[in-house]
Formats: sequence, C-alpha cells, structure tokens
Amino acid sequence: MPENNTKAHQRIDSLRAQLHEHNHRYYILDQPEIPDAEYDRLLQELLALETDYPEYFDPNSPSQRVGSPVLDQFATVTHELPMLSLGNVFTEEEALAFDQRLKDRLDDEQEITYVCEPKLDGIAVSILYEKGRFARAATRGDGSQGEDISANVRTIPAVPLSLHNGWPERLEVRGEIFMPLAGFESYNKQALARGEKPFINPRNAAAGSLRQLDSKVTAQRPLDMYCYAIGVISGGPVLTSQFAALQYLASLGFKLNSEVERATGIHGCLAYYQRLQRRRADLGYEIDGVVYKVDDFERQRLLGSISRSPRWASAHKFPAQEEMTQLLAVEFQVGRTGAITPVARLEPVFVGGVTVSNATLHNMDEIERLDVRTGDTVIVRRAGDVIPQVVAVVESRRPAAAETIKPPGKCPVCGSPVSRDEGAAVYRCSGGLVCSAQRKESLKHFASRKAMDIDGLGDKLVEQLVERELVTTPADLYGLTVEQLASLDRMAEKSASNLSEAIQASKQTSLPRFLYALGIREVGEATALSLANEFADLDALLGASVERLEEINDIGPVVAHFVHEFFANPDNLQVIQSLQDAGVCWPTRQAELRSTQAAQPLAGQSVVLTGSLDTMTRDQAAQKLQNLGAKVVASVSGKTSFVVAGEKAGSKLVKAEALGITVLDEAGLLALLDREDS
Repeated sequence: MPENNTKAHQRIDSLRAQLHEHNHRYYILDQPEIPDAEYDRLLQELLALETDYPEYFDPNSPSQRVGSPVLDQFATVTHELPMLSLGNVFTEEEALAFDQRLKDRLDDEQEITYVCEPKLDGIAVSILYEKGRFARAATRGDGSQGEDISANVRTIPAVPLSLHNGWPERLEVRGEIFMPLAGFESYNKQALARGEKPFINPRNAAAGSLRQLDSKVTAQRPLDMYCYAIGVISGGPVLTSQFAALQYLASLGFKLNSEVERATGIHGCLAYYQRLQRRRADLGYEIDGVVYKVDDFERQRLLGSISRSPRWASAHKFPAQEEMTQLLAVEFQVGRTGAITPVARLEPVFVGGVTVSNATLHNMDEIERLDVRTGDTVIVRRAGDVIPQVVAVVESRRPAAAETIKPPGKCPVCGSPVSRDEGAAVYRCSGGLVCSAQRKESLKHFASRKAMDIDGLGDKLVEQLVERELVTTPADLYGLTVEQLASLDRMAEKSASNLSEAIQASKQTSLPRFLYALGIREVGEATALSLANEFADLDALLGASVERLEEINDIGPVVAHFVHEFFANPDNLQVIQSLQDAGVCWPTRQAELRSTQAAQPLAGQSVVLTGSLDTMTRDQAAQKLQNLGAKVVASVSGKTSFVVAGEKAGSKLVKAEALGITVLDEAGLLALLDREDS
C-alpha cells in the first residue's frame, strides 16, 4: 500500500473514532466536549478524505449516519420516513455553489424559490398524530430509529395534544424542541441557588430535559417547540410546497417560527442570512445559522437525497459562537471600585466573527466551579457583543503541568492587601485612591458622558495624566493648565485649549450627575437620581445614617451601607470639598426639578421597548423617551406605564397584553414624541 494511502487510512480511522466518541457524548450522554464548529471541521475533513479514498468506505462511518444508537431506557421507534440530517455551507461562495448544483441537476437555470428559516440549536423530534390526537413522539436517534419520548413531549405547552380544523387520518410532524434564553437563564440561576450544576448552554438544557425518565422533571423545564416539516401524511390535502405545508400545520394548531420566509434565488437567501445574523441576539432563542429548502415538492423529489442528507436543503452556518483554545495564563485586573477580576489570556482563536485572545472568568467562584487551570484546553463563547467568556474545560485534554489558579494576596497594581466581603464572590483592593488602577478608572468614570461629560478627555489622556502624576484626584482636573495639557502625547495647542474649556464647562452640572460621577459602589444613574431627589442638598446626604438611606425607594441595606461608607471616609470628603472649592456646582434640587418638570412630561413613567422600529433604532427611541423624563426599563411588570411594540415583538408584548398595560405601535410612539416635543 502506498505511503500516502496508509497515512490517509490512519487519519480516516482516527477521525471516525473521534466522531463516534463525540456523537456518543452529544447524543447519548448530553455532555458534548467540543464546540459544534470543531465537530463540523472534523466531519468535513472525514467527508473529504472518504471522497478522495473511496476504497476505505465503511457503512458504519459517522459520515453515513445521522446520530447514535438509542439508549436501552427508552423504547425504540422506527421512523417510517428517515429523519435525515442537513449538509452545511459556511461561506457565501459555498451557498452559491449549492444553488448551482441544484440548477445543474434540475437542468434549469431559472431562479429557485426557497423557504428560509432559522436553524434552531435544539433537539429534532418526530410527533405522530392519529385521528387528530397525539399518539407518539420520538427523537431523531440515528435517523432510522429513535427513542420514544412521548411522556416528556406531552408536557411541552407548545405541542398540541389534539388538532384543529379537520385533521388528516395520520400525520407525522417534525420540529425542533428548544429552551428559550429567558427560561435557560432563569433555570440556571435557580440551579445555582440550589447548589446544583447549571447547564452549559440551552441546547444541553433541552437535551437533558427530554431525556428524563421522569416526565414530571421535564414538565418543570421551560421548553418550547417550532414545527418545520411534515414527515408522513395520509387522508389529508395534497400539498405541493414546503411553504404550503407550513401554513397547513399552522391551521392545525402547530406553532411555527415567525422568521420563516420565502426567498427568490440564492441571493434572496443570502439577504435573509444577513438580516437574521444582525438580529440574532434579539431573537430570544439560540440559532447557529439558517436553513434553505427548495420550496417546490416536485423539485425536491427530482433532486432526491444522498445517504446522509437531502440534496434540496442546506444549513448556512453562522460564524461559531463557541470555539476551543488553550488557556495560557490568568491575570487579575483592578476596576474603579477596587474589584479584582480574573482575565483569561488565550491562544488567539476566531470566534463570533472576531479574533479573541482574552476572555472573562468573572470571579474566583466561577474559576472553582469550572475547575479551570492554566494550560487547560477551554471552550470560549462570544455571542453578539457580549464579552467573550470561558464556559467549559475539555478535561480529557488537560496536561500534566496544568496549574491551579489562586486568588492574589495583594493588589497586582499597588500591592495593597486584598479582601473579600463575607458572602461575596469578588475580591477587592483596599488601596482606594492610592491604587493607580482605581485612580485611572475612577477618573475615566468621572469624565464619562453620563457623569461630568468632559468632552475630549478620553481613556488614553486620563492614563497619561495619572502616569505623569499631573492628576491624583478628580479635583486636580480643574487645576490643569493649557500648557500642561499640550505637553501630553498627541495633543496640539488647539486640542489642549478645547479640552481645557470642556473641563471648565463641566463645573456647571447637576446633583444626580455629580453623585454618579463620584463612583460610589452600586450607585448607578437611577440610584444617584433617587438620592438627589430625596435630599435637599449634598450636606443633608453626607450626614444621612444607614437607616435613613434604607428608607429611600430602590435602596436596600447593601447600597445604603456602601453610600454611608463612602461619605464616612475622610479622603472622599476631602475630594468632594476640593471639587466644590474648584467651582463644581449645581442648582438646588428643588429649582432643578421645577425647571425640568415642564420639559419632562413623561417624568415618573416606566417604559419598555420591544420589537424592531423602522424610523429609528431602539436606542434612539429610548434616548428620546428619556429626554422627556421617562425611565426605559428592560422587563414588563405591573409598574410599567406603557410598552412600545415594534415589528416582531415577542414575549414582552404578550406579557403586557396579559397585564392590561397600554401598548403603542411605532405610529403611536411617533405621535407621542411629536405631541410632547411641540
């Protein structure tokens, strides 16, 4: 046997062994060890080698099967029509090639009509109905045989137990069971509170829930389902297209994904892909791509299938949100409040559309929960604009030299002792203003837009001012000369003059902004506003006891303690006095409230935004509402004044309607803004 063939045979055997193991962990144990992207790469490599070396064909290769054998604990179900998997494309070029292959096979260059839908990251199931009543549900299994999970699927509210509107004699429906993100996050919080291990991701959560031997456990899990196809039907209407089949399923009472669309030609599909990728973070459930299906059933029949997947459909995968890489080291960063955060330094890896070399580890509790060590192979997740984070360890790849991560005994910046509040997960530096890390971050916060709003004083300039010892407290900013500012790197005379004017202009502020700018622990904009509204002036706040602070709405014992502790510190009082001596001032709160009352007709109202708007972004709408005095919040409650619902509004709209809360569409919002602005 030629040497190249021997190496290829060895690699094929190795890939098959790895994929069998990963299939077992994914489908049987519900404990995947590698990200989907890594699995896809291994499978693509195997498919390419098997194509180049057909003499090594093996009917039991992972490339010839869709999943893994069923477990003994569940009864076995044989699918009347195999539940095939989907082929994948990863780039626009591959999508174009997929479309061209179909045209070539059909011998027709006319544009193909496709049905496009989100590719949910859940569990595929088959549900059989006989005479309109739920009869059985099964997993995909190996594509030919699955597991009977009827008792568990019956507990899912989205699955109808009886059908509407003249059902067929027999109907097999296929769909995806998944756990919405809100339910996943809520479940994990409860699991951590009970001392249980949380799920790694929603897909794991759905799989684990469906594989419970006790259906009462499944019933407690927040599962949902969207239907996407008909498998077998008898005694029903003649359906000629995928889109018509979905509409028929909807008429019978099945839940369909609202994002499903028809598209003309592959360019229509690609436009759909781009739109959904932009909206991915707002969907409320996890998807890892989109699916393109030829709409016409006759064309599907002509195109046929190969052993593993239909030729007439393909998944177009998004850039992976999870990837595998090595943890090289852990560094500890100090924030403006002294919080010490562990940061993972990683072997650079492309994930979520960007190259990631750093990821958050949150705190020492999270490090201990993950049992992560330097040298480990880890799974890194980056979803949308979320900061990359380490979510799991691939323990089978742990090197012998992997080192346990220990919390720092001293501040890594100033060397001051490190402490940990009782019952808290965060370690903190005790250095306060003597710690240059806190000094830099405190000054950046002080100058930020929502605080003192010093235009032009960016992070790089703050770092230079601290490093050159020109500024040690916020009060020192107001003593800087144009000459000192001009001496900084990349600062010309004109820029220095503009910055000096901006610093002086910031002296005229408001009490809520000033309190927020001080950087008191747990005091954000809303809490700063509550404090300013409660006390007549700053002196009254400085002398307030913990008990008095606790009497204020939205301020509990913890925040009250932090506020009192801050104002009891002589160094902090000295900084405040120095700021006032430098000319920082604000109108009395009563005068400020009188002057803004007329200009803020929505003061005291709580508003929720949901869905997409055509005339502005949601951030722009929020800013306009806030300018009128409204408080824009994330969730609907009994205290919500009204909800603005754009297109494809989701669960927030449903909750608002259930609570009887006023709902404005985009036209109503524009009318409100126009009326109140006039």
